[in-house]
Amino acid sequence: MVIDRLAEAVATRGPVCMGLDPTPDLIPGSLAGLPLPEAVARFNRKIVDATLDVVACYKVQIAHYEAMGVEGLRCYAETLRYIRGAGGIVIGDVKRGDIGTTSAMYAAAHLSGEFEADFVTLNPYLGFDAVGPFLPYLKDGAKGLFLLIRTSNPSAQEVQDVGCGGRPLYLHVADLVHRWGEGLRGRSGFSAIGGVVGGTCPEALERVRGAFPSMFLLVPGYGAQGAGGPEVARAFVGGTGAVVAASRSIIGAHRGKPGARFAEHIRKAVLRMREEIARCLA
Repeated sequence: MVIDRLAEAVATRGPVCMGLDPTPDLIPGSLAGLPLPEAVARFNRKIVDATLDVVACYKVQIAHYEAMGVEGLRCYAETLRYIRGAGGIVIGDVKRGDIGTTSAMYAAAHLSGEFEADFVTLNPYLGFDAVGPFLPYLKDGAKGLFLLIRTSNPSAQEVQDVGCGGRPLYLHVADLVHRWGEGLRGRSGFSAIGGVVGGTCPEALERVRGAFPSMFLLVPGYGAQGAGGPEVARAFVGGTGAVVAASRSIIGAHRGKPGARFAEHIRKAVLRMREEIARCLA
């Protein structure tokens, strides 16, 4: 199962989830002058080549590619293919959340075809109708989902922390995520349906992890959003069970440094992040 591959990747390569979410200001000078989608595609390939052995997985946020138009979507598809072709694990960060045939089409688009990823992110706040059409793709164990539970943005509390039966709404959603994934556990003990809980919400991380030890967590918010090792360490159980996502703080590590060896600076930033998390888990 792909969730077992991810758990094994955490054990052998560490828990860093590399966010490939480029913006024009992050593209190094050595790629200047190229059309932006081509520059991004080359940037991504160099990063993957330099970090494949030190990250657990990659997260590719589709909005950064949609903003470049049709050529940007080709770049998105190419990036997914390159990662998977190299043996890496990729999360398509698409955050879809709709119902009926629309949800079914989203599932077909992002778990097969040109935009095929190993995992995709979904918004479950429309209920099971938003998730159900994706489940047939999980039956053979080759695909997985990460469902938003408690996100890392400041205004998340306006909705996700609202009281619901004596506890915050996000815990009710976590309970649903757990139930939907109960029959999809791999040999690692984790379900192919995991949850997204922001590293900027350490209390939520602690509560979700304590209540649902078999739920694999995707933890955004490290670095640029303010979370560090002590906060994200709460997501782990026995040193595993989570990946920590960072994008700008890593893929921008080359800024202000001379030369065209940007991928080396990015690799060093990954290693620093990995070491900090390891120290906090020790």
